[in-house]
Amino acid sequence: MELHDVRNGPLAEAVALREEGRTEEARERLVALAAHHPDDAEIAYQTAWAHDALGLEAEAVPYYERALASTGPTSEHEDRRTALTSEDRRGALLGLGSTYRVLGRHDEAVTLLTGAAEEFPEDGSLRTFLAMALYNTGRHHESVRLLLRLLATTSEDPSVRAYRRAIEHYAEDLDATG
Repeated sequence: MELHDVRNGPLAEAVALREEGRTEEARERLVALAAHHPDDAEIAYQTAWAHDALGLEAEAVPYYERALASTGPTSEHEDRRTALTSEDRRGALLGLGSTYRVLGRHDEAVTLLTGAAEEFPEDGSLRTFLAMALYNTGRHHESVRLLLRLLATTSEDPSVRAYRRAIEHYAEDLDATG
């Protein structure tokens, strides 16, 4: 079966199953697809996501890593293989970074999420998960600083917005008292 047909058939069906809450059934189908298409980034990403959704973080890691390692076609014979879309790449980076953190692989989480936050600076969720990983490594000041900056720049709460400049100032020096 051509990869185009896989994407529009079995892959789409498995994703729909996951979205319907039939995650175990989706995971089984995705594992089979990943075995038949080991170099396909999208299939690997969807397979990782299904594992993560079931709390199978350790099993999700190799699929996330495979998805993120794919850079697209490596020869003229593989012209249908594609890398992740930007949105899926962002999701895979967040998923893998979060999974590393949950598994106690905190330094790897910080490294991965730092790069992801630099690659996608507009994504507050990446910075939030980075702050959690920083906290887990004992880098509490960096963690709180990151969260305060995020709060100051993204909050819609009028009382937070009124103090935005002060919050941003103290985020730079959490030990300042005046």
